[in-house]
Amino acid sequence: MSVDVLLGLQWGDEGKGKIVDFLAPNYDFIARFQGGPNAGHTLEFDGIKHVLHQIPSGIFRKDKLNIIGNGVVLDPVIFMKEITQLHEKFAIDLKDILIISSRAQLISPVHRLLDNVLEENKGEKKIGSTLKGIGPTYQDKIGRHGLRVGDVLSKSFREKYKLQKSYHDYFLDGHYNQKFQKEETKFFHSIDFLKQFIITDTEYLINKNVENNKKILAEGAQGTLLDIDFGSYPFVTSSNTTTAGACIGLGISPKKIDEVFGVFKAYCTRVGAGPFPTELFDDIGKKIGFNGNEFGSTTGRPRRCGWLDIPALKYSIMLNGVTKLYMMKADVLSDFKEVKVCIGYNYKGKEIDYFPSSIDSEDIEPIYKTFKGWSSSTNNCKDFDSLEKDFKDYISFIEDRVGVKIKIISLGPDREQTIHIN
Repeated sequence: MSVDVLLGLQWGDEGKGKIVDFLAPNYDFIARFQGGPNAGHTLEFDGIKHVLHQIPSGIFRKDKLNIIGNGVVLDPVIFMKEITQLHEKFAIDLKDILIISSRAQLISPVHRLLDNVLEENKGEKKIGSTLKGIGPTYQDKIGRHGLRVGDVLSKSFREKYKLQKSYHDYFLDGHYNQKFQKEETKFFHSIDFLKQFIITDTEYLINKNVENNKKILAEGAQGTLLDIDFGSYPFVTSSNTTTAGACIGLGISPKKIDEVFGVFKAYCTRVGAGPFPTELFDDIGKKIGFNGNEFGSTTGRPRRCGWLDIPALKYSIMLNGVTKLYMMKADVLSDFKEVKVCIGYNYKGKEIDYFPSSIDSEDIEPIYKTFKGWSSSTNNCKDFDSLEKDFKDYISFIEDRVGVKIKIISLGPDREQTIHIN
């Protein structure tokens, strides 16, 4: 088995991009298996910060092939912008190291327009969509009239686009305007750009390399608690963000999966609407947000902040079969007098220790265990033995509660601010 999966265990924004970049030297391929430009994977090295939205986070490591899998929804306009920025900023030519699945779905101008109209029509019941056209693209995929990346190579691509657009005329009639026409022009220009890249049936490429003992790291977007089936529905994304999604989104058998790396923050955050049991509305929550620079890397929206939620974390570990845990942003909690962890809930008059399938914030009250805080000197540590005892106690408690060891601790955004525990 030579496929390892790395994914988020919370509501996204866990810091997956940094870890993929950190682990990439150990792999031959880095493959994104779901999501689209609603993702924002932030990488920082040599004092330079960059955010990736659709491109796998292994592109900054030399001699690594990167795959955009069939489970991804690709916006060619954003794709062209990303590629151009990377070339200008880092002088990287991705044409030889980036391979795109012919089965990946295309986000079209119709999807972006539909996303905006649908969200506006929800009024106060908005779910906090990034308005990137993700949901409508997945809807067209399931409805069996989506456009796939492989279609761009067809001489009848424009006719296929017109047909897809016609399925939404009943809803969008009156919304097609001059601005939309400009978006269509940009779309077709970006399609010509997209055709310069390797477009192929990546499931064959991946499985052939698995058979040849090449190592592949499957990279997920968003987080487990945003999974379309197992997340806090309906405030979720439109794809399967779990390990099972990696199999579907890359075309690999579950038997090929070896390690599953679960990434989580030392606290919790959430962007947009939806239940969040441990959310803090006081100065502590504001301090976590300020210390952690908690603003959405895709939307720029401030993230809601709260304490770590053990029942939710155990739930995600169970769903994904996590073998190793990676704790991110532990430095953000330095210099707090006390640090709390949710160990259960008072839920509808009962005390429970699991994450319910349907929760509203008014129905659930977290039960906390309090720990003594640790100082900011911890942020400069280079190995586990150098960490303060209070921080080690925090780590040990989490490991004991969830039954999985923490193998990486991130103490800052840079590659070098990382402790790897053997």
